[in-house]
Amino acid sequence: MKLWRLLPLAFLVVPIVEIAVIIQVGQLIGLIPTIALLLVESALGAWLVKREGSQAWVALTSSVRTGHLPTRELTDAALVLVGGTLLLTPGFVTDVFGFFLILPFTRPVARRALQGWVARRAVQATVGRPPTSTRTRGSGSTTSGSTAYGTDFGPRPGPAPGPVVPGEVVEPGRDDPKP
Repeated sequence: MKLWRLLPLAFLVVPIVEIAVIIQVGQLIGLIPTIALLLVESALGAWLVKREGSQAWVALTSSVRTGHLPTRELTDAALVLVGGTLLLTPGFVTDVFGFFLILPFTRPVARRALQGWVARRAVQATVGRPPTSTRTRGSGSTTSGSTAYGTDFGPRPGPAPGPVVPGEVVEPGRDDPKP
């Protein structure tokens, strides 16, 4: 199922769940302590987002500067961004998820889960498709938009119909095929 199709449902369900949890906490500890707890959570979350976000930025720029592929750093930056967004949303449930994504001792678990999900999606997206890169031949020019030298034709439903015809590939400009 597409993740984007669940967004309208999430925008409807999450506020209802948050209001219900806030009411339950308010009944349990009282109105003033509930409001104080929400304010303390927000202040702690803002401080944590600033600290972890700046550390993620420093790690990302350092990785890029040294020429390394910043996979881990980009993942951490994305998790801090999403966690910060969740912490900006008032409520206890979104704050729990936000803290889970931001805290340095729980972020590795979220990072592994996110990287596994992205890897699975990448495999699903590429299964049954031809390579999408164009090849460079001879003069150094890239053929794009034509049928020459392996340009992307999109997904193919299966093997081509009809028999396989044996043959030989002859490079353009060569009159004599190899024996």
